[in-house]
Amino acid sequence: MGVVAKRSSMTYFSDACDHYSHRVRIVLAEKGVSVDIIDVDPKNKPEELAELNPYNALPTLVDRDLSLYETKVMMEYLDERFPHPPLLPVYPVARAQTRLWMHRIENDWSPLVDTILNGKNKEAAAKARKELKESLLTIAPIFAELPYFMSEEFTIADCCLAPILWRLQIMEIELPKTKQAKPLQDYMDRLFARESFQESLTEMEREMCL
Repeated sequence: MGVVAKRSSMTYFSDACDHYSHRVRIVLAEKGVSVDIIDVDPKNKPEELAELNPYNALPTLVDRDLSLYETKVMMEYLDERFPHPPLLPVYPVARAQTRLWMHRIENDWSPLVDTILNGKNKEAAAKARKELKESLLTIAPIFAELPYFMSEEFTIADCCLAPILWRLQIMEIELPKTKQAKPLQDYMDRLFARESFQESLTEMEREMCL
């Protein structure tokens, strides 16, 4: 293993199109962290990445001598390292509930997004597209009760969900203009209007909704 030079600032190795990379960029923008974001082509990774991350995977967050390579760990680390504004609830019960919502997003929706965007199996992608759309419409009414995902405040769970919702257009998922879907659409409008969300977008991500 080569020797990695010590860093004086935070560096984030990010895939400019990837929804997992995007969620951490939202947290970085929410916190106003000074960070060097390096957009990496996943098919042409720098040798340095393999020295920092045993999986040679994206995204990877480097803070001086610390290398993190799991997005939920990165987001919670950033929330603890930069406590204002908080993105996890203060109280243990609410904090645990938020972590469970993150787990649900990770296990129920993220694999569907991966299947759709991978595009190698058209039949599997069509099935995943239908399942994701139906699942989102099922939960849409909850956003009429709370402004954010199961919360009065913007949390890490929203940081996980926002990149998925931003990619609905390129996944060819169109929400119907119905009373049921309106709370979800309003929620999306709130998310996408946030200054931190706009700051988190790469040029390639901006083009997704043109």
